[in-house]
Amino acid sequence: MKHALGRILLLRIIFISLQANDFEYAMHVDKTAPYVKEAVLLTVDVNQTNHKIVLLFDFDLMESDSYTFQRIGIQEPDAYHNAQIRYTYLIYPLKPGLVNIHFHLIQKATTDESVAYSFSGDRDNVKGLVTTNTRINLAPLTLDVKPLPVNTQIVGDFSLSYKIKTLEAKAYEPLPLQVTITGLGYPPLLETLLMQDNSFTYFSDTPMVTSRASEKGTYNTVVYPMALSHDKSFTLHTIEIQAFDPHLQKSYTLTVPQQQFTITPVDKNILIDKVDIPKPFTVDWSWVQVLFSYLLVFIAGYLSALSWRWNKKKKHQSTNPLILKIENAKTTKALLQVLISLERKDFTFCIERLEASIYRNANINLKQIKKEAREKIV
Repeated sequence: MKHALGRILLLRIIFISLQANDFEYAMHVDKTAPYVKEAVLLTVDVNQTNHKIVLLFDFDLMESDSYTFQRIGIQEPDAYHNAQIRYTYLIYPLKPGLVNIHFHLIQKATTDESVAYSFSGDRDNVKGLVTTNTRINLAPLTLDVKPLPVNTQIVGDFSLSYKIKTLEAKAYEPLPLQVTITGLGYPPLLETLLMQDNSFTYFSDTPMVTSRASEKGTYNTVVYPMALSHDKSFTLHTIEIQAFDPHLQKSYTLTVPQQQFTITPVDKNILIDKVDIPKPFTVDWSWVQVLFSYLLVFIAGYLSALSWRWNKKKKHQSTNPLILKIENAKTTKALLQVLISLERKDFTFCIERLEASIYRNANINLKQIKKEAREKIV
């Protein structure tokens, strides 16, 4: 156990760099030589060192065919003039060999005066926050990715379960079969679970995928719904899925054992109708009249509803002029200026979220905030 822990610590890599004395950053990964589709945990710390200015940061990984990534966390204490941000990512390399992870980082610097100026002016005029943007070139992070064993289909620590509703059916009656793969690793998505087999008909639907990412990796539940049918008894041969656990560095097999299905043939004489069904074709145009009447009723109802909604909206706006100001606020800053000018305590929560978007790059839904503000106006 001690030797294994030592190997993990040796794999940890740290990159530290200073940029124009305004901030410093550090990057950490938990492994530098992962297997293909093995999770790599990356943490990036950005700490402001020049406390005379206001700093904002725009950081992310660049897209690539060589890896996939997902941000699983961001810690950003509300510290004015002392930005301290930690980003956490899961990275999955997709090919063996040297894989370079590239980064996007923009430093946005401004001053207290600029922040104050951005909110000066009258209620209908909010000036934009002026920042000096500097693109920071970061050296790529290089992973030495190890190949997977031959014929590996899924990567991670997974288990398999299956459900077969019945092993007996009538000819051509569908036989439901559901296979579920769960566990920690790269999402176990396969094009098909069954090999080409002409002894029965095979129907499949889109797999149902549920994934939850954390610092331990990605926990997945993938459900494969399918159905089989045939006009006579048949055998479903063993289903084998070749898996590899990079943590244990061990291959294993997930299995659905062989199944024997019993099919009851249908008497062909029963399938032959002795009555002429359907009756000889005749043209019946009565459905056109019925359809036309339905269309008239639908159009009349739709126009009535549209007229009612328009009158209600027009009346509501004419009796509440403040709503018009909120609706005309096209940007986050413009809406913030409008709400501040109203000097109402019930807008405090909306104002705080707008300020978080402007000063800390928090993600908000402007339409939702407008809706909440309108609802508070009586």
